Amino acid sequence: MPAANDIRKGQVIKFNGEPHLVMETQHRTPGNLRAFVQIKMRNLRYGKALDQRFGSTDTIEVLPTDRKTLEFSYVDRGAYAFMDPETFEQIELNESQLGDVKNYLAPGGKVDILFVDERPLSVDLPSTVSLKVIESADGIKGDTASNVQKPAKLETGLIIQVPLFIKEGESIRVSTVDGSYLGRD
Repeated sequence: MPAANDIRKGQVIKFNGEPHLVMETQHRTPGNLRAFVQIKMRNLRYGKALDQRFGSTDTIEVLPTDRKTLEFSYVDRGAYAFMDPETFEQIELNESQLGDVKNYLAPGGKVDILFVDERPLSVDLPSTVSLKVIESADGIKGDTASNVQKPAKLETGLIIQVPLFIKEGESIRVSTVDGSYLGRD
């Protein structure tokens, strides 16, 4: 097992029996005290971030990881199916594993899934996705004040604010960071 000094950003370590993604590491040597490593990490099961201090010679278990780009296929009774486009292998994740990610999943959309010990743990979306507007009220004629917005329901069930000129059936780009409208496709 590697020492705390050898831990780098992006690795997944086992801490208190749970997998944690290392977000930041800092090696510190305060005055005449022993050196330590301050690690900022996020629990991959619960999403909680924490800071932890390790002695520079402490051993830490690094978990084997694999990141795959998979394609979203369909949803059936709360189970979201993803397919590997090369091997056609399919995995299913439930709603609790996905969290808010499910609001941005359209059939055929690609996502990066982090596997730890060959189990899918986290899903990373691209920064923008294209989604179709399925329900939106018509803009009122003459309402041309700048930046007037209206609610629109997207194919995933997500409701966002869009400009008045967006109509049902149009495909728009949506930010996966904050769920905001970015433009037409």
